[in-house]
Formats: sequence, structure tokens, C-alpha cells
Amino acid sequence: MNPPSQLTAVAEHRLATLPEDTASITIDASIMEVGAGADVTFYERVGKRILDLSLASILLVLSLPLLAVAALAIKLDTRGPMLFRSTRCGMGGKAFTFYKLRSMHEDAPGRKRALLHLNEQDGPVFKLANDPRITRVGRLMRRTSVDELPQLWNVIRGDMSLVGPRPPIPEEVIQYTPNQMRRLSVKPGLTCLWQISGRSDLGFEEWVRLDIEYIFNRSFATDVKILALTVPAVLSCRGAY
Repeated sequence: MNPPSQLTAVAEHRLATLPEDTASITIDASIMEVGAGADVTFYERVGKRILDLSLASILLVLSLPLLAVAALAIKLDTRGPMLFRSTRCGMGGKAFTFYKLRSMHEDAPGRKRALLHLNEQDGPVFKLANDPRITRVGRLMRRTSVDELPQLWNVIRGDMSLVGPRPPIPEEVIQYTPNQMRRLSVKPGLTCLWQISGRSDLGFEEWVRLDIEYIFNRSFATDVKILALTVPAVLSCRGAY
């Protein structure tokens, strides 16, 4: 396996060749068929979107006071914007703007390369429990998942769903194997089986296995169960960093 520094260099080269306005990834049609399934249910065609719009709208309104407090805390803690925007890959590799509250110092992207040798996650994902780029307020927000609340807007916009595989960055996707590409066969989500099973405590292969398990078994009942289990998972703070 190539060391992280080599993988990052390859990723940067391949990303440089992508269109500046999209950075979308081309996904093989046979992989997309995994998400399409032989028989698309009414829930998949219509019901899931109705659930996303209605519940995300309610949750966003209810979370506005908390978002305001968190935004003020970010502003008082460190210099930089309150909202963090990044490019993520959605269904079929289509790029979209991903929102979250800023939990790292403003110069975090430029410091990543120097920390790659400390990566605690396998596969193309970079995870570091005691990442020095995370701010004091950011560490608290990550433990409680408050920083993820702006993604409710992504759900309302239709970029994401409430339940689905977490959206990856292009740098990770271009390192995916064909099996890992299956994660992109459905719309990404705010929560998923990975979220309620340990999050960052799990290895990437287990993460992918859980995502594919969800893709093949997704239904209204499955989504409701995952949403219900997300609450205690978030409160436990397990694997949240």
C-alpha cells in the first residue's frame, strides 16, 4: 500500500485535472445500478424525499437558537468564518457544497499534509482523535455533533438525505476501489449505520460494509430505526472527534 504522502500527491494531481466548477467524479453505470435496485419502491421514489423535507425543516427551525449560540462561540473563540464550506461527492459522484459549523482553525487545510503520518484511520480517510487543528469550541461541537446541524440545509436543498452514507471529499473518492464506489450509488446522508455503530472507532472497510448493507436494505422502517438510534448515539459521543 502506498504511504499517505504518496496517495495525497496522486490525489492532488488527479483533482487538478477535474473541472474547477464541479470536481465531480465519474461513476461506472454498473456501480450505480447497486443503488437503483431492481424494484424502486414508492418510498424511494417519493416518500424518502417527503420525510427529508418535512423533518429537516422542523429540525432546522428548532435548532436555530443552538446554531446562533454556537456561531457566537466560534466567533469569540478564533478568527475566521462561522460556517465551513467544502466540496463533497454526492450520488453518482456529483459535487455539491457541504455546510458545517467551523470546528478547525482557519489554516487547517494547509496543515493537513504535515499530519498525514499520524492518521489513525485506514483506507483513504484521514482521522485524528487529537487533531491539533481543532479549536476549543470545535472540539465540544464535534463531541456533540452540533457542527453537523447546517447539513439540514443540504437535506432541504436535496444534496443529501437524512439517512445515507456520509458524503466523502473528492480526494478520498479518487482512491476508492470499485466496491467502495458503491457508497455513491445513493444520496449521501446526515446519519447512517456507521453513525450509530461507533463512527470513527470503526475502520474504513467496516464503514463501507455498513453503508453497502444499508443500500441493499434501505426502507422506511430502516430509516426510522436509524434516525431513532442516532439520538442516543450522539448523546454517547462514542467515536465523535
